[in-house]
Amino acid sequence: MVARAQAAADTDICVLVDAEIVLLPEIVDALARFSKVDADWFLVSLSRNVTDFHYQLADNGSHWVQADGKEVSFKKLQEIPADKWASESSDRGLIVAWNNPSSILHAGVLPSFLYGRGIHNGWLAHEVLSSEMRLCFDAISLVLGLYPGSLSSMHDMTSSKNNRLPSGSWEYSVNRHLAAIYGSYCCRLPSRHFPMLHKVVKQSEDYMLSKVDELTLSNFFISKEGNGHGGDRLWKKQNISLSGYLHSYSPETTAPDLPYSLGMLLELVADKNRSVVLGVAGKSYRDMLMSWVCHLRHLRVTNFIVCALDHETYEFSILQGLPVFIDPLSPKNVSIDDCHFGTKCFQQVTKVKSRIVLEILRLGYNVLLSDVDVYWFGNPMPFLYSLGPATFGAQSDEYNETGPINLPRRLNSGFYFARSDNATIIAMEMIVKHATNSGLSEQPSFYDVLCGENGTNCISDDKCLEPNTNLTVVFLNRDLFPNGAYKGLWEKHDVRATCKQLGCFIIHNNWINKRKKKLHRQMSSGLWDYDPSSRQCLQEWTDKSIFRMIGQFHLFEDTNS
Repeated sequence: MVARAQAAADTDICVLVDAEIVLLPEIVDALARFSKVDADWFLVSLSRNVTDFHYQLADNGSHWVQADGKEVSFKKLQEIPADKWASESSDRGLIVAWNNPSSILHAGVLPSFLYGRGIHNGWLAHEVLSSEMRLCFDAISLVLGLYPGSLSSMHDMTSSKNNRLPSGSWEYSVNRHLAAIYGSYCCRLPSRHFPMLHKVVKQSEDYMLSKVDELTLSNFFISKEGNGHGGDRLWKKQNISLSGYLHSYSPETTAPDLPYSLGMLLELVADKNRSVVLGVAGKSYRDMLMSWVCHLRHLRVTNFIVCALDHETYEFSILQGLPVFIDPLSPKNVSIDDCHFGTKCFQQVTKVKSRIVLEILRLGYNVLLSDVDVYWFGNPMPFLYSLGPATFGAQSDEYNETGPINLPRRLNSGFYFARSDNATIIAMEMIVKHATNSGLSEQPSFYDVLCGENGTNCISDDKCLEPNTNLTVVFLNRDLFPNGAYKGLWEKHDVRATCKQLGCFIIHNNWINKRKKKLHRQMSSGLWDYDPSSRQCLQEWTDKSIFRMIGQFHLFEDTNS
């Protein structure tokens, strides 16, 4: 959110505000006044808690109305008795604004805080103040907004119904952890002068600035040893300064564990049809995992979970806010650069996927297994679900454009949809058992069990019928679900445009050896959605050309190595 605000070149002032806050006309007057300041500045204010808020927005959202439909004036809203500041014990209710978005906001790195999960607003305000790169206006004495308790309660209830995790969950621990390891938010600051800090006081119809020479409440910051300071005195005499907002907590020195079992995660993320998308990744594919996740989020696909193959990926995923679990039986010491198709490492890792899929099916959920090197152009779940029960849909790895697409060993186990029904579960049990006793990867086991060795169970050019379970196996149309060798799509000048003409749901970045070559091919094709340097998803307003150039450069470099 902050990055997007900073990228808004045609904007004079950016305002970051909780959606629950009712902004008052005072904020417009204040920002108009401060817009005339010929310097970079940053303003902080707190909204006021309102216990009883009996109004609601009109249908067109232009004004507030009473229960009888009569319009409520902003003047009347400003006269509502306010209890106290909204953020006495949380991160809610803070209003921040700054001018000149193209100028640097603070000297440090803004970590990937999870929005609405605490700490991030206070952390940002503190870092701007400590960086001394902007004038800081402490406008806490101004009533710029109201924080209705009734709206907040409704928001919490809605969040619960939408499967958002409750207050105090692991997501809040993630933000506390990030605040503890980035910047100086958790450091006890020495007594010092802050020449950039000014308090704002309104007198009559004008705003007066009062310079603050010393940050008198610096003892309320938290040291990295985790000791809290001054929690009881934080609000004494309602003398709130910019530092007074930063309440105490005890940061953990290590990333928090995710206290949810696989079953609990499935219940949280599954869609109305009890279907989930499963991604499996280890540290060697961490960036590709995030690019995959970023694009799923862009497509509004939220019913995904991640299986981490190692603790590093598990911890990283937690800090990125992903619904993740770790497989305790996954192989150890997975090679970073030598775990591609055909290697012993690849054989071990792929067998984890079928075992996890079987476990999810037994818990009563349908699974779309998608390798993280599968790029999605659209959400294929409705199409795959429409195949019906006792049907297993899988990608074909056949590269010839004509002829059968279900030839021996042409079932790709990196993208398939399995329903949680008896036929599929029994078939998956057979596959897992076959793969356990095989010296190969799991992929040949899928074909040999479902279609029979040498394709003896094939019933057409794109289907097989497993005789013991009557499970129908559908090899998916390659125009819609192309593999990495089909029609040379990855070699096209504009992969996205070509796939759009075909109607592709996805394209698999396979049929290529070595992790680096795979990464570079995807980056140079413009099908990349993650910036590892900032740990942010690339957006429509982000310049993605740099990743095309990086991919092209490394492709050249890799070819000559």
